Parts: sequence; structure tokens; C-alpha cells
Amino acid sequence: MTRIFFLLIALSFFANRLSAQDLYRVKADQLRVRESSNPKSKIIGNIAQNENITVLDASDAKFYKVKFKNREGWVSKDFVEKIAPAAKPTTPQTTAAQPDAAPQTTNTDMYRVTVDDLRVRQQADPKSRIVGYLPKNENVAVIDSSNTSFYKIKVTNGEGWVSKEFLIRISPVKAKVEKTGITASVPLEKKDYTNIIFFAVVALILITILYFSVKYASGNKFLIGFSVIVILVIGYFCYITFIQAKVVTGTFASNEDIQYKTFNFKSKDSVTVTDAYTDSVFTSKYVIDGDMIKLYDQQNTIMLLIRDERTLIGEGFTRGTFTKR
Repeated sequence: MTRIFFLLIALSFFANRLSAQDLYRVKADQLRVRESSNPKSKIIGNIAQNENITVLDASDAKFYKVKFKNREGWVSKDFVEKIAPAAKPTTPQTTAAQPDAAPQTTNTDMYRVTVDDLRVRQQADPKSRIVGYLPKNENVAVIDSSNTSFYKIKVTNGEGWVSKEFLIRISPVKAKVEKTGITASVPLEKKDYTNIIFFAVVALILITILYFSVKYASGNKFLIGFSVIVILVIGYFCYITFIQAKVVTGTFASNEDIQYKTFNFKSKDSVTVTDAYTDSVFTSKYVIDGDMIKLYDQQNTIMLLIRDERTLIGEGFTRGTFTKR
């Protein structure tokens, strides 16, 4: 009888230990809660940064089973930290961490995956090791868009690189939501004197040809006049091709499903852009480098190739054809 009594006491103590769940704090901006401990399982909710959650099961190597909003789900262990047992939550820890929340959300754009099983690689290299996959319509945070072919992204399980071709932006940078007025940053225009030097050489050659034509024409006015006309025509076409700066005016629009729908060139260095993804309009400075128009939208560089006076071709993530209205 005594053994049974002590056995019941031990079982009761062990049950109490199991029910004393730990309290954790969310470190990520928006922590995804999944249906199971599979990184490809369905997302059933999100938990805001610095919110406290109760861990029900910590046996999995990469995920915690948690309780949130009277529901249960699985979250990555990488983005939560233990703060106190659930029986004694300490509010000073949560309130003291609140000021740190804002700086972590100022440099990320939210993008949506357009293909199924998008490969996430360890480096910005198509031959780099694949570290995971993203399902179609998954939302990811882009933390580095400086590479020409890849975005560095932050997901629930960590960070990696994906191809730019399979992401579309769904939200602007949080710290710069208001897009009013002319943007402060202006693309840097590098001085290139190659065309000027080439034109000077061509002009020197044409003048030399004209000199010898007059010298050896033996007073033949027709031959001299014909030589002068040919040389002037060649010089004019060289000037408009290599020296004269290109000018773009008017409104160019695209009917394709892309982010930037219209470009209204109002002056020689100012353009108004319609952003369909954020339903906003902003004005930016631009420069023309050869046949390429360059302007900035926050951290993104927009590039448009001048095909002719009525057609612009978008380059990179701005790809598309824009026709003058």
C-alpha cells in the first residue's frame, strides 16, 4: 500500500513537470506558424515580433510546437528565445525589447513566389548548394537586392539566395511607405568621353579628305561641291549618333502585369512613375546613359532601354514594353 501511495505521488509530480510549459519570445518580424513540423506545410498564422508564446513540445530538432490564440502549431526554433516559465511571465523583458523592433523592419521588402518549389541556394550562384525550397505564393522578405540575378531572402528557417525572375514585390520598404515628392537620391552619371574622342577623330579625317579633295580637284567645282556635301552629311550623322544627348518626353505605358505601369517624363531629368503593386505614384530624378535611362525607386534601380522615340524596353525586374501614348 505504501509503495502505491509513493508511486501516485511520483506520477503526480512528473505530470506537473510536464504541464509547466516554458514561455518564449518571438525574434523575427513576422514568425510563420505552420500546420506541422514540415517547412513546406501549410501556414496557419503569423506571430508578431516580441510576442510571448508557450512551447508545448520541444522534442523536434528544428521546430517547436506552440500555443497561440487558442490554437496550436509549429514554429522554427531559430526565431524564438526562452525568457521565463509560463507560470511566472516577466513583463519587463517584453516591454524593454519593444524599442528594438522598429530598426529590424526598415530594410526589407516583401515579395511573393511565382513558381512552385523555388530553389533557395546557399550563395548567389546558380551552381551553389540548394538549402531549401519555397512553395508557390509564399511571401518572403528580401534583405539584399544588390545582385543582378539573385535576391538574398529571409524565411522562417534562415537566409538564402533565390533567382529574381521568380519573385514579384507585394509591399514597399516599410520605412519609406510615403512616396511623395522627388526622391533625394539621383543616379550617378559617369562621364564617358569615348564618343567625343571618336567624333573628333572622324572630324579630323573628314577635314583631311576635304583638304585633299579641294587641292587635287583641279578647279572642278562640281567635284568640290559633291565632296563637301558628302563630308557634311557624314559629319552630321556622326554628331547626332555619338554626341547629341538623347531626350525622352511624354508618357510611356505598358499593358503587361508588371509593377511599374507608366513613366511620365515631364522635364529633362524628372519622371513620374505609377507603381501598381503599392497603388502609388512617385517622382524621381533620372539620367540617360547612351541608350539607357536609369532612375531609382528607394533601393531598386529602374532601367529602360530606348528602342526608338515611341518605345522603351524595361530591363531586369522592370522587364516589359512601354509605348508612348
